[in-house]
Amino acid sequence: MSFFGGGTDLPQWYEKNGGAVISTSIDKYCYVFTKYLPPFLDYNFRVVYSKQELVKTIDQIEHPAVRECIRFMEMEKKRLEVVHSGDLPARSGLGSSSAFTVGLLNSLTALNGRRLDKKSLAAKAIFIEQKMIKEAVGDQDQVAAATGGFNYITFEQRGFRVMPFAPNEFLTEFNKNLLLFFTGYTRNAFEIEQKKIEQIGEKTSYYKKLMDITEEALQCFHKREDLKQIGKLLHETWLTKKELSGKVSNVNIDNIYQSAIDAGAVGGKLLGSGGGGFIVFYVEPPNQKKVIYALKNLMHVPFKFETDGSEVIYYNNGE
Repeated sequence: MSFFGGGTDLPQWYEKNGGAVISTSIDKYCYVFTKYLPPFLDYNFRVVYSKQELVKTIDQIEHPAVRECIRFMEMEKKRLEVVHSGDLPARSGLGSSSAFTVGLLNSLTALNGRRLDKKSLAAKAIFIEQKMIKEAVGDQDQVAAATGGFNYITFEQRGFRVMPFAPNEFLTEFNKNLLLFFTGYTRNAFEIEQKKIEQIGEKTSYYKKLMDITEEALQCFHKREDLKQIGKLLHETWLTKKELSGKVSNVNIDNIYQSAIDAGAVGGKLLGSGGGGFIVFYVEPPNQKKVIYALKNLMHVPFKFETDGSEVIYYNNGE
């Protein structure tokens, strides 16, 4: 869940200007199960997600992350099963695609009898998504999924740096003041992000403003004071984000946002690239029932911040 700085994690921006985000992982998970297949089956790869693929060669695998992760791990000649189950819908703005890539890479590495530290895991997932799949994506979702926790993450040409916030009462209170809703429809982020990338040169002032807002929010978190100001900065972020591309918002999203503000929300933002998915609002407790009622046609999704990131929760080496 990205609060501030989204967009400045695009390499097309940060390699020249630097970038920074404030984000957290949350207690909604992506589960990936991998194993070697026995030799007597008439297929070499079984891939199960919203559909099932039974194929003989890696090039026949339709799922791009599965295909390229296996290729990256040089496991093309293995016989593999990959099964995915997730708590959230795909293409919803909460980084589920990158969480899957990170989780699959982590699982395949363990299946190979090795382990990756979290920074290496994130870096390899970024390489797979940007260079192999050629997705129009930034770096923050892979870092958040791999490392977990509430973090200030900076990006530059040499790589990224994660500065975690220790769990504290201020973050707990911040969590209590957030309401998350599913808009009811998903979107293909590629088109939205590609348009942003094409227009980066024309939108420099807005990206710089996003960085300024991020720095101001960082000071609020460091000082552990003025939660409401963070809510106001979320509102500023949303207004600025809408200027990056005409595809970030639409009439339905604008109506949802305004309904929440009218009911007492201080600020909020659509998560991810825009166009649909999940939307988060900063709402002080006395007004939360009113906002939930105002958005009663949307699914309210309670959540908590999470600290562990991607983990191998079960490993059987065959012994």
